[in-house]
Amino acid sequence: MNDEDTRYEDTRYEDTRYEDTRYEAVRSRDARFDGEFFFAVRTTGIYCRPSCPAVTPKRRNVRFYATAAAAQGSGFRACRRCRPDAVPGSAAWNVRADVVGRAMRLIGDGVVDREGVGGLAARLGYSTRQVQRQLTAEVGAGPVALARAQRAHTARILLQTTELPVTQVAFAAGFASVRQFNDTIRTVYASTPSGLRAAAPRTTPAARGAATPAGGVPLRLAHRGPYQSTAVFDLLAAEAVPGVEAVSGSRGRRTYRRTLRLPYGTGIAAVEERPGAGPGRPRTGAADRTAGAPGPGGDAHPGGWLDARLHLTDLRDLTTAVQRLRRLFDLDADPYAVDERLGADARLGPLVAARPGLRSPGAADPDELAVRALVGEAEAGRLVLRYGKTLDAECETLTHLFPEAAVLAEAEPGGPLGTLTTALADGALRLDPGADREEARAALLALPGMDEATAAVIRTRALGDPDVAPPGTDAPDTWRPWRSYAVGHLRAAGELSPPEPSCGSAADGHGSVPR
Repeated sequence: MNDEDTRYEDTRYEDTRYEDTRYEAVRSRDARFDGEFFFAVRTTGIYCRPSCPAVTPKRRNVRFYATAAAAQGSGFRACRRCRPDAVPGSAAWNVRADVVGRAMRLIGDGVVDREGVGGLAARLGYSTRQVQRQLTAEVGAGPVALARAQRAHTARILLQTTELPVTQVAFAAGFASVRQFNDTIRTVYASTPSGLRAAAPRTTPAARGAATPAGGVPLRLAHRGPYQSTAVFDLLAAEAVPGVEAVSGSRGRRTYRRTLRLPYGTGIAAVEERPGAGPGRPRTGAADRTAGAPGPGGDAHPGGWLDARLHLTDLRDLTTAVQRLRRLFDLDADPYAVDERLGADARLGPLVAARPGLRSPGAADPDELAVRALVGEAEAGRLVLRYGKTLDAECETLTHLFPEAAVLAEAEPGGPLGTLTTALADGALRLDPGADREEARAALLALPGMDEATAAVIRTRALGDPDVAPPGTDAPDTWRPWRSYAVGHLRAAGELSPPEPSCGSAADGHGSVPR
């Protein structure tokens, strides 16, 4: 046997071991791997999430895929029992800073539907051929197939949670034609759109009437493993900007609301604090399987979910709005991997044990977060009142959209705020889901008035970087790649103070304060 044959045998051995490990996860119905991979059964033509409660298939009949789109591309249809299209996203795409990770985040944000593959490639700085090749090699599907799978899932949500006519659902989900929509639903779900709607749980007239577009789209935003919702809602309540955000209710049962600026229109999101969502116990009872409406996080996911409702002026924004909420609440994180690494540290171990599943919240609007990190919440409130766009229909205390960077750059061109908003408006600084994190950091630090601490906040929150430590923090390499979560544990325990803004809250918004 020559060297090439030996290398081939070694690779085949490693692949077999890797697939055997995945099969063990399937056999034990391990929900920790939901969204990390999918398995398909050759004899049934169905693909599932690893925790599917159905009878475990024989190993020789199982195929593994990195994405739902890859399974669909191989001719498999989604399981109606475990709904594999509705699992949390793979945590790998949030951690990775390479082109594939950036591309997956952009596709999740709906860039392919809005700008096509050419637009995706332009944002990444690669040719369309390079993007196609890298995605296909890594996840088993190209950008068109990945976007198509996402559109199918959005369509299912709209069919099963609203009374929209089927034709409107097709275009709201991003399909170019009703025929394309019908063909995709048949391929992915082995059903017609009307059949999919009829199969929805709790489809009594009263239940359907509560889920009209005017009443908002009800969602379940799933997460894997334990989730410390109290810490997240405490943070959101502490930093809420009046007019744009509001937190109401008693601790443990609060509702977070905020306005959203979206590609096709505007929206208002409401997310409920879910008491008892943290333990990560499997929810497999009949009541859990049928309660409420399905959503982009899934139904009865063993890790739990957050209930949400979206009011959108244009339903084409549904996918983008959901992804932005998922980033804000850090719902695609892998708490098992984070807690395993940080829990082994002598300093962090007790903190992790006290708060398993602590998340590192992101941002619903990265540009907004950057401005707020720079000027502070009080000054952000002033900017909202002076330059924010007033909502056409106010919702209780929500009255404005946060002002766009271009508006602020023109209105207050001087000082650090003007420099930052100008860079955001002209594209010199990009903070969208596909931004290169190192390039963004360099661009931030090149701005007058921007310091390392504020840049670290922006990188952690706006870019969702899981591995950021503020300057001066003793954060050893053994905490990598989860230093953002480690910092969160230290702050929750009172060992670190929250960061201060680079700019003060003077009337002109440009007064600096000591740090």
